[in-house]
Amino acid sequence: MKKLLAALAALLIAPACLAVEPYLAGEPLPAGELPALMGRLEQKLRDDGFSVVGRHLPQGLPKHGSLIVTDAALTQAARSAGGTAILAAPIRIGVKSDGSVSYMNPDYWGRAYLRDGFGAAEPALRAVRTRLAHALGAGAPFGGDVPAAELPGYRYMIGMERIDSQRNELNAFASFDEALKTVRANLAQRLGGTSAVYEVVLPEARLAVIGVAMNDPEEGEGWWAGKIGPDHVAALPYEIYIVDGRVYALYGRYRIALSWPALGMGQFMRIARAPDVIKDTLGRLAGAR
Repeated sequence: MKKLLAALAALLIAPACLAVEPYLAGEPLPAGELPALMGRLEQKLRDDGFSVVGRHLPQGLPKHGSLIVTDAALTQAARSAGGTAILAAPIRIGVKSDGSVSYMNPDYWGRAYLRDGFGAAEPALRAVRTRLAHALGAGAPFGGDVPAAELPGYRYMIGMERIDSQRNELNAFASFDEALKTVRANLAQRLGGTSAVYEVVLPEARLAVIGVAMNDPEEGEGWWAGKIGPDHVAALPYEIYIVDGRVYALYGRYRIALSWPALGMGQFMRIARAPDVIKDTLGRLAGAR
């Protein structure tokens, strides 16, 4: 009886102890020019039912790029859960000129962004992972283990921000439409050396997420991502998101840590000013003073 109870306890504990990694390796392509490699991957992804919504070639990382896709299952999960769940609607795929391919692990990012809505969305996320594996290859996970149970409330260490930090808010508007119009207009002006990469907008749910390239050679994504590991290029681009009339961007001590969970404190300190630089840059797009 004791052995049976111990076995049952182990089964109950196991899911909580499950470690998840943020990225999955895809099947490598022959080395080549990034636009050509991206074109090949786009076709594979479309063949498996994904909508390609953007391409990103980060300034300062000439051998790295990313594709961004979404589909009906992802947008429905975001619509149902609301709030930060909109961040789970896009999937980023990393591409390197040596032919390396990687992509976001829907299980990892879904747990982090959907939080209480993850259970309802889990079958859809599992199906998305299966289709990604079919299109891109099902290689080994990488990027750093995080216990699955910790992802909904993830933080890098005590005292650092979680997903619901008040530091995420950039500005507030009278309506969703006004917020979206402001961000789009400021991106069109390339404020702060930025440019738009993609957008997923659910107007009926008053939710949007917009990928932002930060191109400044001294303060853009190239300098900080280059210092901590551009192999995680599927972490880029950064994003702004809108919920009702409020514009947000995940504060860097959460967003960067979630994207590079194996980052050592010494590495993190090398980019210590990045979180505030990112917030200031994206705050300009949100019309913040």
